[in-house]
Amino acid sequence: MNEHLLQYLWNHKIFTNTDFKDSEGNAVEIIDFGQWNHDAGPDFLNAKIRTRDLVFAGNIEIHIRSSDWILHGHSEDPAYRNVILHAVYEHNTDEFLSEQNIPTLELKHYIHPETVQKFSAILEQHSFVPCEKLFTKDAVSLHFSEENILKKLDEKSFLLEYQLRKYRNDYEAVLFHQIAYAFGLKVNAEIFRSIAESTDFRILRKISSNRQQLEAFFFGKAGWLDSPCDETTTAWKREFAFITHKFQLNPVVFPPKFLRLRPPNFPTLRLSQLAHLYSREKMLFSKIIQAKNNAELKSLFQDISASEYWDNHYTFGKKTAKTSVKKLSAHFINLILLNAVLPVKYAYHRFTDEDTASQMLDIYTEIPAEDNHIIRQWKNLGAEIENALQSQSFIYHYSHSCFTKKCLNCSIGFQLLKHHDRTDIY
Repeated sequence: MNEHLLQYLWNHKIFTNTDFKDSEGNAVEIIDFGQWNHDAGPDFLNAKIRTRDLVFAGNIEIHIRSSDWILHGHSEDPAYRNVILHAVYEHNTDEFLSEQNIPTLELKHYIHPETVQKFSAILEQHSFVPCEKLFTKDAVSLHFSEENILKKLDEKSFLLEYQLRKYRNDYEAVLFHQIAYAFGLKVNAEIFRSIAESTDFRILRKISSNRQQLEAFFFGKAGWLDSPCDETTTAWKREFAFITHKFQLNPVVFPPKFLRLRPPNFPTLRLSQLAHLYSREKMLFSKIIQAKNNAELKSLFQDISASEYWDNHYTFGKKTAKTSVKKLSAHFINLILLNAVLPVKYAYHRFTDEDTASQMLDIYTEIPAEDNHIIRQWKNLGAEIENALQSQSFIYHYSHSCFTKKCLNCSIGFQLLKHHDRTDIY
């Protein structure tokens, strides 16, 4: 038993019964269990109890042992003067009672042993998720996916609001930074974002009508044009030198990484494709905001490809035996929508359109589920994952609850812990 678990059980009222009696045998009726306080001070605020024919309103403090009250120095702390009940797992001293005249409620007789056993087993697990041996799909609540996705979108909106303040409410610029980040995938995401943020977006607007110049800008900021190796790279170097002089560009470069990337994801191709997107779609942000469904959003990224040079190249100066147009795949387009487009669209609409949340959730259901090691392991446990609404939700849940073992703040953990009739934890 630990104090956080005891607070959790109190907050969710997970007891064998609530016919409580204090350490002196007096009945204690909990009229209001109070509000869980995660900051300094008593553990539960604004509670209400009835005992000895009197009703008391105030706060409740939770401890493992009643002697912890003295050990933690609460007797001298003014923040604890309005405590009306001391709820403990084990009552081991009466000194507290004589000093404060506050009833002590011993809880260990009201908590099923399997509840403590399950919690301990979960925290000791070193498997994919702590509750792996307990998990069933029935523990996933009805609106689990919707709630997680909206939490995720709200969190991203908070970060985007900071970016908007930084870039003077220029949604086009912030969208460009987010899309560049998504194009970089995990390996080069931050590097691509640095390239995108290194130059005022107004300059990129001016050169976006010239695809060769925009591509030269990306390659130059990646530090790849110092030693041109053929006619095309020489032309890119010339264009980069021209725009660098014209717009007085910062000379800092951000070299992307190739390590552990498959050739279709090489940063050379992704930056070329990004240049094509922004040379073709002059009003990308407006079109994204106006799009009503997944099909309309996808159409903005279809037929985007690397320039002709990359039909038979993956790196500078080295031709490949086969020639092929390097288009954005349907899978990659879905990643761009999930990681950049939908968060920006949600952030823009959430305070102006009451139907935003519903529309976003509908779009998520129209996108296929991701296929990665996290999703495959959730499926192995029996989770039902058929679309991006569900896959994104389980990925979010894994990173925010399972990986950090926040089982007591987890809706799945709550469902598993509250049932006492299960014994299959080993």
